[in-house]
Amino acid sequence: MANGEEGNVQTETTEHEHVALVRIHRPDKRNALDEATRQDLLEALRTNIDDGARAIIITGTGKSFASGADLKEMRERTTAQQRHYLSPPRLYEKIEALPVPIIAAINGYALGAGLELALACDVRIAAHPAKLGAPEVRLGIIPGGGGTQRLPRLIGMGEAMRMVLTGEIIDANTANQRGLVQDTYPAEDLEQEAITLAGRMAQWSPVALAHAKRALQQAWRRPLQEGLSHEVDAFCQAFKSRDAKEGIDAFLEGRDPTFKG
Repeated sequence: MANGEEGNVQTETTEHEHVALVRIHRPDKRNALDEATRQDLLEALRTNIDDGARAIIITGTGKSFASGADLKEMRERTTAQQRHYLSPPRLYEKIEALPVPIIAAINGYALGAGLELALACDVRIAAHPAKLGAPEVRLGIIPGGGGTQRLPRLIGMGEAMRMVLTGEIIDANTANQRGLVQDTYPAEDLEQEAITLAGRMAQWSPVALAHAKRALQQAWRRPLQEGLSHEVDAFCQAFKSRDAKEGIDAFLEGRDPTFKG
């Protein structure tokens, strides 16, 4: 993987061979997610996976992770156009479907569509100055990118109701207490902590990571028995891989495994 820029998104290499950092870079608009930026982000994620990334970090430039949707762009759409724009699969579902772990390193404001982007990632960590919220009711609208569905699954219905219906914006520590983010760090440490976390994931078999991610996602999408059935199928798919043979052999032989995917 190499450093590069795709429109409003930058890719940066890290000290971990299989970890990429993808940065939303639209500082003049506080990293607002217009359609071009969404497409650039998705293209950067896919390109890094094709180049061998086994875990990817999404973060932002400056004081925003992603400040929300581009309201000027939204204002120009008709209701029919907006319905089409919001119909899945959107950026959020496409990120969820990627076969590698995606970590949101929330460096600053993650509001509206920016919060929904973070919700679509597999793990969220935040800098202490970060602010998170679903303030759409302040604009006379509601979350439309999955916020009313993913948020209660993560933090519970009561907390989600409070956030969405008041439009409140919370700090990183409150988000951590509510389970919205997994950890918080000083701003200057956030990216390195994200890289370390991603590296702990990327050292393992990409086959196992992909199947584990899919199986975990079923916990919100299916009843327990269906999820358990899916888990068995996913286990067997991983078990028949060369990486499984390598991992088990390495353990029995007392050596470090070499996973190739």
